[in-house]
Amino acid sequence: MLQINQIHHAAIICSDYEVSKKFYTEILGLRIILETYRAERRSYKLDLQVGGAQIELFSFPDAPKRLSYPEARGLRHLAFEVDDIDQAVGELTRHGVEVEPVRVDETTGKRFTFFADPDGLPLELYEK
Repeated sequence: MLQINQIHHAAIICSDYEVSKKFYTEILGLRIILETYRAERRSYKLDLQVGGAQIELFSFPDAPKRLSYPEARGLRHLAFEVDDIDQAVGELTRHGVEVEPVRVDETTGKRFTFFADPDGLPLELYEK
């Protein structure tokens, strides 16, 4: 049987690199591991640390839009674990990010909420 240890990274293609870079680093507070400009592709690749995993943020010229609905096939959302959801929601709203009301997971009893990145990618906060 295949032995998978953990998720290594999630890759996101953004429409405006500088806006998304600011969102993920200054608002979400993710640490930059490496930023690379690939001239042959006219593309940036920004590796961001999320605990033991990474987010790879890409920019590509004229990348097509992707429809994103919570119940559509494919990646539904990307979830971040936080210690204090109220503090995290407060920080996001302080930066002008709209956040849905906090809910409770019926199965685990844990609190969670959703918000979106600058391109509308659904993101979740899940309380530890």
